[in-house]
Amino acid sequence: MFSNFGRALSRQSQRIGSARSVPVQQALGPIRSLFIQTESTPNPESIKFLPGKPVLDVEEGGDAGNGFYCTKQDKEEIARSPLSQKIFDVDGVKSVYLGRDFVTVTKYAEGNWAHIRTPVFAAIMDHYATGKPALAAVAEVTDTTIFDDDSEVVALIKEILEARIRPAVQEDGGDIRYAGFDEETGIVQVKLAGSCVGCPSSSVTLKNGVENMLMHYIEEVTAVHAIEDEDGDDSGANGVLVEKTEGSKQDNGAGEKKMKTYEERLAAAGIPFSD
Repeated sequence: MFSNFGRALSRQSQRIGSARSVPVQQALGPIRSLFIQTESTPNPESIKFLPGKPVLDVEEGGDAGNGFYCTKQDKEEIARSPLSQKIFDVDGVKSVYLGRDFVTVTKYAEGNWAHIRTPVFAAIMDHYATGKPALAAVAEVTDTTIFDDDSEVVALIKEILEARIRPAVQEDGGDIRYAGFDEETGIVQVKLAGSCVGCPSSSVTLKNGVENMLMHYIEEVTAVHAIEDEDGDDSGANGVLVEKTEGSKQDNGAGEKKMKTYEERLAAAGIPFSD
């Protein structure tokens, strides 16, 4: 199931032949080489930059596993991230996603990577030369934090998103975040970030990956909505509505015993239970 899910996410990242090593003046120490590599993503408007060292460090403030995402309009969020500030100084940058060891930069559709890529390289190098953290503080409460008043279904959705779906999406320089669940309709709402925003394959990712996995393990889930950013997207691709396909939840017979407990359902998804 999980290997099929990985393939369904279309992780076709290929190395771009522009990885390079550039001298950077460190704040505390001699000149060292910062070897920045780049990878393509399924979204032609996004490129994944790998500086060869941690970007979001857990020791620098909280749980960095969920990443940090901001658009050019998110002034308060940008103010929290010295690295994002430098990247947004580059003309044509639409959004920035900071992962544990990578930075995904998304440009506006009318921009040209030939004019944006090199200044982004320089912005990343300038940031590391300052010795400052990429993010001043990471919120302790994340989108997948399980609260006492969360229903069992919501807790399961968050567990599967965090343990199974998010790592696969982050490999392509993007992220997917829990935004809500309607218990009456069974619709899960998520928000896309990084290279997933505006990606032509977003609908495939949601349908063949996210929706199928959630519906397979959580019978209460009927569909997945991707919430669109307020500023919109030129292509409209990130406002994807994934409808439930008839027959997508296979009935293996009335005699099949349904999983009842939270622990059993987590175990079926391959997620260890911890109280």
